[in-house]
Amino acid sequence: MTECHSALVRPLGELSATALEIAGGKGANLGDLLRAGFPVPDGFVVTTAAYDAFVAANDLDARLATADSPDAVQALFRDAALPAEVAGAVAEGYRSLGEGPVAVRSSATAEDLPDASFAGQQDTYLNITGTDRVLDSVRRCWASLWNERAVAYRERASHDGAARLSIAVVVQRLVPAEVAGVMFTANPGNGRREQTVITAAWGLGEAVVGGQVEPDEYVVDRTAPDPIASRRIAEKKVMTVRTDIGSEQVATPASQLRRATLTDAQVLELAALGAKVQQHFGRPQDIEWTLADGTFQVVQARPITALPEPVGDLPTEWSLPRADSMYFRASIVEQLPDPLTPLFADLIRVAVPVGLNRLMTSLNPALVGLDIDFPTINGYVYYDYSRGLLNRMWGLTPTAVRLLTRKGFVLDRWRDQALPDYRAAVAGWVDHDPAALTASELIAGVRDLLAAGCIYYSNVQMVIPMAATTELTWTGLYNAVLRRNGDPQATDFLLGFDSTPLRAEKSLSALADWGRGVPGLADALDGLPARDVLSAEPDGVSATDWREFRGRLESHLSEFGHTIYNLDFANPVPADDPTPVVEALRHALAGRSADPQRRQRETIERRERITTDLMARLDPVRRKAARRSLSAAQQWAPIREDALAAMGLAWPTIRRLLRELGGRLTRAGAIGQSDDVFWLTAAEVDAATSGLDAGAQELDDHGDAIEQRRREWRGRKLATPPQYLPVSRLMATMDAMMPARGDQTGPVLKGTGGSGGRVTAAARVLSGPDDFAAFQPGEILVASITTPAYTPLFALASGVVTDIGGVLSHGSIVAREYGIPAVLGTGNATKRIATGDLITVDGGAGTVGLDGSDDSGQPTSAEPRLPAWAWIAAGTGAAVAALAVIRRRRFESARGC
Repeated sequence: MTECHSALVRPLGELSATALEIAGGKGANLGDLLRAGFPVPDGFVVTTAAYDAFVAANDLDARLATADSPDAVQALFRDAALPAEVAGAVAEGYRSLGEGPVAVRSSATAEDLPDASFAGQQDTYLNITGTDRVLDSVRRCWASLWNERAVAYRERASHDGAARLSIAVVVQRLVPAEVAGVMFTANPGNGRREQTVITAAWGLGEAVVGGQVEPDEYVVDRTAPDPIASRRIAEKKVMTVRTDIGSEQVATPASQLRRATLTDAQVLELAALGAKVQQHFGRPQDIEWTLADGTFQVVQARPITALPEPVGDLPTEWSLPRADSMYFRASIVEQLPDPLTPLFADLIRVAVPVGLNRLMTSLNPALVGLDIDFPTINGYVYYDYSRGLLNRMWGLTPTAVRLLTRKGFVLDRWRDQALPDYRAAVAGWVDHDPAALTASELIAGVRDLLAAGCIYYSNVQMVIPMAATTELTWTGLYNAVLRRNGDPQATDFLLGFDSTPLRAEKSLSALADWGRGVPGLADALDGLPARDVLSAEPDGVSATDWREFRGRLESHLSEFGHTIYNLDFANPVPADDPTPVVEALRHALAGRSADPQRRQRETIERRERITTDLMARLDPVRRKAARRSLSAAQQWAPIREDALAAMGLAWPTIRRLLRELGGRLTRAGAIGQSDDVFWLTAAEVDAATSGLDAGAQELDDHGDAIEQRRREWRGRKLATPPQYLPVSRLMATMDAMMPARGDQTGPVLKGTGGSGGRVTAAARVLSGPDDFAAFQPGEILVASITTPAYTPLFALASGVVTDIGGVLSHGSIVAREYGIPAVLGTGNATKRIATGDLITVDGGAGTVGLDGSDDSGQPTSAEPRLPAWAWIAAGTGAAVAALAVIRRRRFESARGC
């Protein structure tokens, strides 16, 4: 090449990864590999200077701004004159390759970057022969910088500076590939860095890269004794082949349709090449490759930019810790939908049996020392009831039932004993300065507070059945004896009463009412990350007003900031991460959420009116029965919500203690960051705290073990755990008693109708509080569970769907208050539904149509179904249900079954 052309065309082997501005991402990467000795077809790059000269010579910047269609853009590039010096440089470069068939590939400056791949957004042309066709292909590559696909991708990727974009073109000798494909040196499906995923199909690579053929897939685990972890041989119906004028897709010969494209030895050879490319660039790579005459070559390498965190294997076996036990996911488990973190799993396994034993002993001293366990299976927690325990409980249940049904016993015990005791236990630790405590004292405080919470919840387990029983009794009486056609639902008589979640909503609404009168407050909030609100000093609002706002918000969090999203203390609460509260406040300030005071006032007025109408038309006998039943149901419904909302009272303090301990362990080198403390086992924490208290400056590094546990947790989270174990035909008779169904397939998910009505809208799938900010008014809330902390979103949602829950769960009760349909206990809605999906929630039928319709396509009754078993699932149902199975087994045994 002559010197005058060096700025327009550069040999590929002269370029390095730093040549992005002149060669684009693809050209720079390929040049770097070629220089380093990797098998890359030789070629040259038509530099960005050539594109810029072409654009300037034809005034295309201005003309592109006025082009009103993709066809108009293509016409501009097709009709514009190619500067002679550019055409000459490209022709000379082509001659230097021998003027044989080449591949012409676009290489934009915003392509194959470490943070954005822009893969497949510009064009590639294969088997191009002749100078004129090479020049035409270069021109087409330039035009592809402005095709609809590339422009839309840049907009979605928020790529700034489109005016500074340029494009180079890579021209390489064509490899007459017998097999071609794509290789990821880290698994893009599960994030595992030690796995290489190879896809392969016959012929040139265009069909694979373009997605026109289902390729073979090979997974190589570089750490395994048998490195080929899996192989899937596809039916490769089409292949890309060379023609006289380029390439085309043809039907794959029958002899090759189901034949493997690569041998095991070739798979391992290719994976080894990929590992070297990854090592060269220092990060996982997305590589396009070819195989011809037994030799692999690399024709493209780009960073993998959207690699997820590594995910462990999906559980397939659910082995029982004890063969002679029954395992149930019910009661407190409804607030633990995910696999547990290791520290919480170890500590809760001790705390829950303590609470249950204390409860049972108080009900009947003969129940002391019950054989109860709370283990995890594949990370998911289960109640473990031995058959010996169930036999004991069966005989002693009548005594316990007499106590539970004694007037005032449950309410007095919860209100006057359990709740004050729990508050006192929390108060004993809340004023301690964590920094002044020893490491052993910090973890002792966590254990004490968790035990106090579990003892408290054991008492809540008496409240829940009372609320369930009274509601079911009222509903049964009303529907069977009192209700006429066209009358209100039974649940309408239970709405409008104050409870902690509704008081929290009104408190936030009051803060918003005040805030709307503060100049600049709404704009200041919108400009701040939610987590920084309590520490920031924003512009645009007076310092006095901001201090007043912050004080009001802190007061709200002090009263309601203990509400939990998930009982596992690895999850934040509003007291230490107010993001969901701040997001709800932003909506309230903007007037996008309903006024809770007005809604409650209207609900009360309607409830009183329909109650008066009902009682007025009843005869004295039925009126007396109705008043007694309705009064009990109205009393217990808000008590249940208050009791559950208090469950998290200890959690802000627990998390403060663990954050302090995590900080110390980080400084001592035991963990990488403070939150890693949740991923240690209790034994590891005890050993580390002993070391810290003994003055150790350095501790054993648990980083590798923590990363492995996080990986396993992510894989387990993809599972839908059985609601009971062992799975058998007899146990299957209890399906209806559990708070969630198993895996469901098909276009309609079935669950429990918790609140009547029907709505079709876009779904928003929430995995936790980090997703709350994205929730938009009118969307359907889809989550594993909804605890009291989710209540602010109900003011925005048009419907609710959960994996876990029942007709008497928090989600059902609050949805009825808001008048929105709810379907709960679907089992796997969060795995079947994606954000943005159009779904139909029918609370009356208990169905969720995944294609925007229900199974019948017709509106259904608005009355949510209240199955007679619901009181079992609501509280201490796991033990009672197990007893029922034991009794049935005894009956069958007596009959000789």
